[in-house]
Amino acid sequence: MAGRGATTFQKRQKETQRKERQQEKLAKKLERKNQAGADRSAETPETPETPETPGTQEVDPGPRDS
Repeated sequence: MAGRGATTFQKRQKETQRKERQQEKLAKKLERKNQAGADRSAETPETPETPETPGTQEVDPGPRDS
């Protein structure tokens, strides 16, 4: 790099590193977004089922005395 000073080279290196960090952050962000989307689809069943909540089980009361 004849004719260029050391500061120009350092600036270019710094800018390259900044761009790489920016790309890494974007990649991580997209990965988290895709992971969250995959988690949501795993939680939502494709076939509707009757939801069971604890404490609401049906109990047969047995024979009644009238």
